[in-house]
Amino acid sequence: MRRGRPGAPALTSVGECGAERTDSRLWHVTLSVSGSAAPPAEVRRALEQLAHDHPFLLTSRYAEDHAEIRYWEEARDLHDAAAVALRLWGEHRSTARLPPWEIVGLEVIDRETYHQRVAEGHGPLPATPVGVHPF
Repeated sequence: MRRGRPGAPALTSVGECGAERTDSRLWHVTLSVSGSAAPPAEVRRALEQLAHDHPFLLTSRYAEDHAEIRYWEEARDLHDAAAVALRLWGEHRSTARLPPWEIVGLEVIDRETYHQRVAEGHGPLPATPVGVHPF
């Protein structure tokens, strides 16, 4: 039995023939977190654990009361990339023993914009060392 408004087209599931397909793209993500001071050695260890659990993380910089994580995310669009980034810190707080900090900044830019900024002398240098480093 068909439900819905008489004369309305039937609902179809995603992925059927003729459905619009959106290819994923690469997005450069910078996530900034901040909170109460924690021992820098513990912050470093937590960020190293996060990087070990998720090898897509390019680089992390940290101090006793804030940190910045940069990585590439493959996603359909900016909204999806941002949603993943906004969940990253909270979802891995207990497994990586991350400090109880809050997200205070998020930048998500497409690959073309990232490379344009680097070419113009703005943004992080491509030679920024991969890994976890103090500010």
